[in-house]
Amino acid sequence: MHADSRHKPGPLKKSKRNVYRLAVLFSLDAFGGGFVVQSMLALWLFQKFQLSTVVTGTVFFWAGLFSALSYLAAVRIADRFGLVNTMVFTHLPANLLLILIPFMPSLSWAVALLLTRSLLSQMDVPTRSSYVMAIVPPEERAAAASITTVPRSLASAAGPFLAGYLLSISSFGWPLVIAGGLKIIYDVLLLRMFRTVRPPEEE
Repeated sequence: MHADSRHKPGPLKKSKRNVYRLAVLFSLDAFGGGFVVQSMLALWLFQKFQLSTVVTGTVFFWAGLFSALSYLAAVRIADRFGLVNTMVFTHLPANLLLILIPFMPSLSWAVALLLTRSLLSQMDVPTRSSYVMAIVPPEERAAAASITTVPRSLASAAGPFLAGYLLSISSFGWPLVIAGGLKIIYDVLLLRMFRTVRPPEEE
């Protein structure tokens, strides 16, 4: 009974500074991600390469499958290299690939980079959640989860609106470039601000 009361969910105290900083960083990442939601990618592929809905669906099927496999790989990588390193050093090359996609000379190259990115871009999802829970006291985890999730959801809402406008004036793929750039900024800031904030099991 004593242990239950000791870990009763409560407001942020000890971890407030770290949680709020993570909330800002996660919101930046989500804002960038909003530029490349599947509907916007499908629209760009159609504008740029006249890709049919059937082929687009097939591409997204394989992209989703590769992303799912990456979740499993993230666990082993994090065990070896740490949560923050896994978040950053898998996410960073994925975002560089995202920036390169609009510059590809053919559909084959664009799809190849898109699928390769899918193998890397989601490894930060399970590690991100694990990291937040690991660096806050048990009684503050519920509050930390809410504070790092709600702003992220709000930030992601603006991206598709802006991406739609950009695609209406150009078929180049500016949303992909902007998304990749914003996400790279997130990666660099995350590494700089949290590389020394380690979960207890990594110390």
